[in-house]
Amino acid sequence: MTDPTAQATAQATVAGPVQPSAPAESAVPDPDDNRRQVLYWRLLARLFDPEEQASLESASLAVVEDIGLPSALLDPGASVDSVVQRHPELAAEFDGLMTPEPEEDDARDRAAEVRRAALVSKVLLNVFSTGSGAVTAEQLARWQSDAGWLERALGCLPGDLRGGRAGAGGRGVGPTGTGGGGRTPDLSRLIPAIGPELGSLEAGLVKRMRLREVLADPRLAARLTPSMSLIEQLLRDKNNLSGVALANAKSLIRRYVDEVSAVLRTQVEKATVGDIDRSVPPKRVFRNLDIDRTIWKNLTNWSPEEERLYVDRLYYRHTSRRTTPQRLIVVVDQSGSMVDSMVNCTILASIFAGLPKVDVHLIAYDTQALDLTPWAHDPFETLLRTKLGGGTDGTVAMALAQPKIAEPRNTVVVWISDFYEWRTDELFESMSAIHRSGAKFIPVGSVTSAGRGSVNPWFRERFKDLGTPVISGHIKKLVHELKTFLT
Repeated sequence: MTDPTAQATAQATVAGPVQPSAPAESAVPDPDDNRRQVLYWRLLARLFDPEEQASLESASLAVVEDIGLPSALLDPGASVDSVVQRHPELAAEFDGLMTPEPEEDDARDRAAEVRRAALVSKVLLNVFSTGSGAVTAEQLARWQSDAGWLERALGCLPGDLRGGRAGAGGRGVGPTGTGGGGRTPDLSRLIPAIGPELGSLEAGLVKRMRLREVLADPRLAARLTPSMSLIEQLLRDKNNLSGVALANAKSLIRRYVDEVSAVLRTQVEKATVGDIDRSVPPKRVFRNLDIDRTIWKNLTNWSPEEERLYVDRLYYRHTSRRTTPQRLIVVVDQSGSMVDSMVNCTILASIFAGLPKVDVHLIAYDTQALDLTPWAHDPFETLLRTKLGGGTDGTVAMALAQPKIAEPRNTVVVWISDFYEWRTDELFESMSAIHRSGAKFIPVGSVTSAGRGSVNPWFRERFKDLGTPVISGHIKKLVHELKTFLT
C-alpha cells in the first residue's frame, strides 16, 4: 500500500506548493527550492539514521525522475562508478561538481541547483555513510572509488585529499546552497578538513577488514587498491604475515611506492643541475651544434652572387655543468603519528639519491634510531625495515646524524617530526648547533600530499626565532627547498 503522506509529499514536491488564496502580491516559493531541500533533507536523514524515511524517499524519487536523472542515484548500494557506467553522460557533471563557476549577474539557475543537489547527495552519501561490521575487499575498493569521485567533485585529482599519489589541487568548494533563502557561502576552507576526514574513514574501513584473510587469497588481494591507509596497516602488520599473504602485501607496497615515486620524480627532475661550467670545452658533436650562433658569426662570409654562406668555424653549446658534491641527511620520526611522512620521505630520499653528486643518508627513529642509508636508493626495501609506532626520542637520531656532517656548508639536514619530544631542550640545542655550523637545517612538520600535520608549538616558536621556520604543509614545499639547495 502507498503511504498517503508520502504520496502527498511527492505530489507537492514535484508540482510545487499549492497556491494560497492570499493577495496576488504575496511571494510564491519557487518549486525548485522545495525540490532541492527535499534532496538535502534526505541526505541528512540517511547520514544520521540508517533507517529509511518513507516520505523523504518517495519525494526524492519523484524529484529525481522529474528532472530526468536515473533513480540509481538514490540507491545507496550503487557506486558512482556503476551509475556512470550505465549513464556515461553523467561523468562530466561529477567533475568540479562542488566548485561551480560563478553565475553572471548573480542570476540563479534553480533547476541546475536541483540537479546538482541530486549528484552531490549521491557522492556524499556513498563516502560518508560507511555502515558498520566487517568490510570486504570489494567494499573497500568501492569506497575508494567513490572517494575519488568526491575528490574530483571538489576539483582535485583522485587521491589528493587522502595523502595519496598526487599533490592536492583543490580549487575551492562552493556548492550551491541547501537553504530556502540563499546559497551556501564559499566552503573552500573545508578542503583541509575533508582530507583528514577521508583518510580517517579509509583507515577505519581497512581496520574493519579481515586483511590477513584477504591477503591470503590472491583473488581478493588483487581487488585491493594501494592507498596510504592500506600501506600503513600493511607496514604495521608485516611481521605477522608469511607465505602468500606476505607476498601480496609486498606487491601492494611496491605498487604504491612506484606510483608515488612517479609523481615525485617529475617534480624533482624539473630542477636545474648547476651552472654551466665554461672551463670545460664543449663536446664537438652534432647535438651540441649552436646553429644560430654559427650563422651569426659567419655572416661576413655571405656571398650575394652565389647566395651562399661559407662557414669557416662551427660553434657548439656548453653542456657541462658545474656541481658541488652535496650531502643530504634525512631524519624521519617513525612513530605512529608520522606514517605519511615516513612513506613520502623515504621515497623522496631515494629520488634525490639518484641525482649526480648528491650523497643521501637516511635515519629513522622512535625511541631507538636506525641508519637506513644502505637502502636509501630503494624505498621499498627501506619501508620493509621500518618499525612504525612507539615513543619519540630525537636525541638518539641526533647521535647518528651529527657525525655525518663532514662539510657543513655542503650539507643539508632535513628533520621530519611532529617534535613532541621527551628531551626537548637537549635536542633543540643540538639542532641549533647544526644551524650555527653553517649546515642547512630544515625542520619539517609534515610531508603529506594533503598538507596536514600537528607540530609542537614549543619547537615551532624556537625554530622561528632561530631563522629556520618549520615547513609544514604540502610535500612540494620540501621538494622546492631541497632543489634550491642541492642543485
